[in-house]
Amino acid sequence: MATNIRAQSMKGPPERITEEPMTLKSSLCTVSSVFLTNIAGYWRNVSVLWCKNMMNISFSIIIDGFEGDLETQTTCKVELKPWHFWSRKGYKSFEINIQHKLAEESYHQLDIYWDLRSAKFSGSSPEPCSDYYLALVSDEEVVLLLGDNKKKAYKRTKKRPALVDAIQSLKKEIVYAKKSFATRARFTEGKGEHDVVIESSTSGPKDPEMWISIDGIVLIHVKNLQWKFRGNEMVVVNKTPIQVLWDVHAWLFSNPGTGCGLFVFKPGAPEVEFDREGSNRSGNSDNSFGSMFYSTQSTQTKIVDFCLLLQAWKID
Repeated sequence: MATNIRAQSMKGPPERITEEPMTLKSSLCTVSSVFLTNIAGYWRNVSVLWCKNMMNISFSIIIDGFEGDLETQTTCKVELKPWHFWSRKGYKSFEINIQHKLAEESYHQLDIYWDLRSAKFSGSSPEPCSDYYLALVSDEEVVLLLGDNKKKAYKRTKKRPALVDAIQSLKKEIVYAKKSFATRARFTEGKGEHDVVIESSTSGPKDPEMWISIDGIVLIHVKNLQWKFRGNEMVVVNKTPIQVLWDVHAWLFSNPGTGCGLFVFKPGAPEVEFDREGSNRSGNSDNSFGSMFYSTQSTQTKIVDFCLLLQAWKID
């Protein structure tokens, strides 16, 4: 029988998550998705962070403060320990400050409902791919709903769908593998997800090569990778142009485990020329993407550019 879990209301300094440098020893696979979500009349960045290590899987809901203020960021974390089957279905409440940090504090309650008892996972990814739901509830609305069991989520929460849908702006994934790195992403809002696979051959008698495929079709083949370790190309997937940018310098010229390959997939035509000399604009995207948008007191539909950011760590 499922047991509901209810956290104490949070007031005072919110819990913070600090990303520590990844090491091959820890091999912590993570998937982080950022959604522009309307909560209590304001647009906020809501991040869903999935983590997987040798012991368990966890997820965290991270909500930016007013106007993207990271100092008042609020985090609610749930650990899904394998020996506690009941933890895979639950309920949790927490509070966020809905006022500017200089104004008098005013708190708003949010509720999380989840059911991952039958969830299926793809490969080593900590993010479920089917048979689950994760719902964030504000007042009488489900403001963010992940997973394919949407009917079960609405039945359990007894809340209505949000008047304005949440919009995904970023997916960032850290993957560990020897030669092949796989992920999934939805490049067009309302359409299905696509399988993205990056394969490489960086050792052996032949010159290093790299292949990037989407839905099983190789769209980019880079030969002489030692000379083309940074680059960008435009591909088309279901009539949608997608910019693909890569930097795999660390694969070829750094000690094993000290650097990762970086890949960016961004739907739409390029706005600025990609810096081949390594200005590292995409390499320092961790914080800039997470603060791309700020709160506005409006329920109008937002136009949001999506971006997939993949960090690929090679293991022996």
